[in-house]
Amino acid sequence: MPLIRFRKPRPEIEVPAGTNLMQALLGQGIPVASSCRGDGVCAKCRVEVVEGNRNLSKENDLEKFLRDRHQIERNYRISCQVTVEGDVTVDAGYW
Repeated sequence: MPLIRFRKPRPEIEVPAGTNLMQALLGQGIPVASSCRGDGVCAKCRVEVVEGNRNLSKENDLEKFLRDRHQIERNYRISCQVTVEGDVTVDAGYW
């Protein structure tokens, strides 16, 4: 099963492949910024992918739109739109 690791000291999370990244984090009590509750509107749930971007689902049309609209850098992903397919290391400025 894939592991979600963190840049800052925090226990890693093991999740089944195909798990939504935002839901995996919230399920472990890790805060994820969001005003739309994961509906893909606000893009506040973006996380920096430190390592393993290839192990996340491909960017969908909504995520591409949000990236352009909010001028989000390529090393960030919208966590409510991403599934974890393999090991990944993430970070967020508010953790």
